[in-house]
Amino acid sequence: MENHSSEPTLFLGTLRSGLWLFGVSCWLFGVVDRSIASFADGYLSPLDSVQLFTAIALFISWLFLKPTSLKFRFHSKSLAPNS
Repeated sequence: MENHSSEPTLFLGTLRSGLWLFGVSCWLFGVVDRSIASFADGYLSPLDSVQLFTAIALFISWLFLKPTSLKFRFHSKSLAPNS
């Protein structure tokens, strides 16, 4: 019976990790695209630098949103005292 309740949790954890990895690849593409666009003409304008640093800051923020491991989550639930 307990196996049935862990299936949706496992699916959601896998989905969350997959979406995070997809987001990382999208942000990497965005940062590389902004970098190429900024340095293509050989001159870095203030607007280009603001756009580039904004993209980098958002990418770093996305990295901090990494979902926790499912093994850690299940292990911490089993160690928690019953209240």
